[in-house]
Amino acid sequence: MKVEIDSGSGFCFGVTRAIGKAEEVLQGNTQTLYCLGDIVHNSMECTRLQKLGLITIGHEEYDELHDATVLLRAHGEPPKTYETAQQNNIVIIDATCPVVLHLQERIKREYDSDPEHRKQIVIFGKNGHAEVLGLVGQTEGTAIVIEKPEEVTNLDFDKDIYLYSQTTKPLDEFRRIVEYIQQHINPAATFKYYDTICRQVANRMPHIREFASRHDVVLFVCGKKSSNGRVLFEECHSVNPQSYMIDAANEIDSRWLTNCNSIGICGATSTPTWLMQECKVRVEQLLGSHE
Repeated sequence: MKVEIDSGSGFCFGVTRAIGKAEEVLQGNTQTLYCLGDIVHNSMECTRLQKLGLITIGHEEYDELHDATVLLRAHGEPPKTYETAQQNNIVIIDATCPVVLHLQERIKREYDSDPEHRKQIVIFGKNGHAEVLGLVGQTEGTAIVIEKPEEVTNLDFDKDIYLYSQTTKPLDEFRRIVEYIQQHINPAATFKYYDTICRQVANRMPHIREFASRHDVVLFVCGKKSSNGRVLFEECHSVNPQSYMIDAANEIDSRWLTNCNSIGICGATSTPTWLMQECKVRVEQLLGSHE
């Protein structure tokens, strides 16, 4: 029996950087460290950091906080979060992913360059997602968010369109949106698009398909809140119907492991390597009990 952990799975650079910043402060053990929202969409990793002293808060709690230290996770935040920090004497440890930060700056420049706000600034992303909230915040809440390629029909094709994407959206869907706008935009209107999808994430799509196809059974380890994880899992399942999404090792069902010669373990950009290793140990225990 072969049990393989996918070497291409695990934390992306932005998440690794944010967790590293949190651990650095927590190991000093000299101050209370708050994190605005879950530092990563993985409950097991959040629990590990909580045990080290990290306190996760929401925006309502943040607005009432004074004289404290707060870490901003990789997803990024809208300008209002920074304004609140100034007003309430909050020290910000900014762990916004550099890719996300660059995207925020581009959208802000686009918005500020149009004082009359005639442009349609469009973001292909998930409504309510932390990163998207930060992006929309650069436009004072005026950006249009489309979640699916089909929603592109809601745009006004007689007006200028400037299209961006949440960094973790599927590249093929972004291209479909671009093609539709190109075909339907009024020739008198301007259409510009910016491929702002993180290649570290996008490149995992073909890799995860290849990995899933090489195994009889695939265990996809992922937090329930991870939108990136759901997309990657769907890719796994499309090429290997014997793919199962789990949050932790104790969710593995021994019945999944029968009559197979190869088991693959993989995960999202928010899945820690240590958690995939725990799942491998659990698989080996279950296989040993069968023998």
